[in-house]
Amino acid sequence: MTVAIVTGASRGIGRGIALSLGDMGAVVYVTGRSTGGAKPPDDAPGTVEETAALVTERGGHGVAVRCDHTNYDDIKSLMQRVSDECNGNLDVLANNAWGGYEAYDQAGFSAPFWRQDFVAKWSGMFVAGLQPTLATSHAAIPMLIGSGGLIVNIAAWDRGRYLGAFMYDTAKSAIVRSTATLARELRPHHVNVVAVFPGFTSTERVQMAGATGLESPEYTGRCVAALAADPQVERRSGGGYRVGDLARDYGVTDIDGSQPAPFDLPDELVLTPPAISGSPWSP
Repeated sequence: MTVAIVTGASRGIGRGIALSLGDMGAVVYVTGRSTGGAKPPDDAPGTVEETAALVTERGGHGVAVRCDHTNYDDIKSLMQRVSDECNGNLDVLANNAWGGYEAYDQAGFSAPFWRQDFVAKWSGMFVAGLQPTLATSHAAIPMLIGSGGLIVNIAAWDRGRYLGAFMYDTAKSAIVRSTATLARELRPHHVNVVAVFPGFTSTERVQMAGATGLESPEYTGRCVAALAADPQVERRSGGGYRVGDLARDYGVTDIDGSQPAPFDLPDELVLTPPAISGSPWSP
C-alpha cells in the first residue's frame, strides 16, 4: 500500500492531492496548521481532520497530523510518527504547504521590490513559502531512499515568464531549481523529484474572493496521483510540468469531465536573457 504525506492539506490543492491519493487506496498523512481547535486568521474553511476523514471515505486511510512546516521540530515529529506507524516506509511526499499568501494584499504583492516591506515579504515568501518545501524534503529523504519514493513540489512557473512580483517569482523559481538539483543528487538512490504547476484553481480562498469557473483542486490531485502510479516516472525526475500538460499526457480529466488547458502567461512576460558571453544564460 502506498504511504504518502501531503503538506498544507487542510484545504485547497493540498486537499485535492490528498483526496486523489485516497482514491488510489493510499495511506495519506494529511498535515497542516488548521485543526478543529485552530483556524487561520481569515477563517478559511477546512481542517486536517476534515481532509483525513474525506480521504478515508474515498477508499484510502487518512491520518490527520497538525504540523507547522516552518518548524523543523514539528517536521521531525511527523517523520518519526510515519516511520513508527508504517515500518519506516514512505512512498510519496507532496510538498504543497505555502504560507506566502497570508496577509495578502494585491497592491503590496505586486509593488516594486524596493518599495516592499523586505522583512515581511522575506518571512512570507521564503520562511513560510520556500522553507517548508526544503525542510520537509530534508527530513523525509531517509525514508524515501528506503522505498525509492517520489517527491512532488507544487509551485508556480511558466517557462521562464515573470510571475509578476520579485519576491514571489524568486521563491517559486527556487523551488523549480531545487527540484532539478535534488533530483540529480537523489538519482543514484532511485528517488524521483518532480515539480507540478497548477493553473487558476478554485480553492476555498479563491471562492471567498468570488472567482468561479476555474479548475478544481482535484485536477492537480489527479495528476499527482498519476505521477505516483507511473512506473516510468523516473523519466520526468528533475523536471517541472504544468497540470494541463500532465492531464493530457496521462488522460486525466477534472471532476466535471473537462480537461482545462495548461496555465499560460503572456509572451511579453518572458525574461529575455542577455546575449553576453559569461552571463548565467550562456551555453
